[in-house]
Amino acid sequence: MDLETLFTIIESRKNNPVENSYTASLLQSGLPKIAQKVGEEGVEVVIAALAQDDQRLIEELADLAFHALVLASARGLTLEQIRNELEKRRK
Repeated sequence: MDLETLFTIIESRKNNPVENSYTASLLQSGLPKIAQKVGEEGVEVVIAALAQDDQRLIEELADLAFHALVLASARGLTLEQIRNELEKRRK
């Protein structure tokens, strides 16, 4: 799944919460909980990078990317803003 599709799903869950949706419940829990999840996933990425196999690292990187996009959505940011920042850094 590409990041645009994932972000669209996250935005949809934010604007039209679905019962039993992890994404919707995470968004409803508020910024502190979402930020905490990003931190937890970051730590899990470090642990996987240093002490686990490639598959586990892939899984943790996917978790981190997902939670980072949820955080961006919760703050009202867009993928375009993130892409623009990355593009500025490339130059």
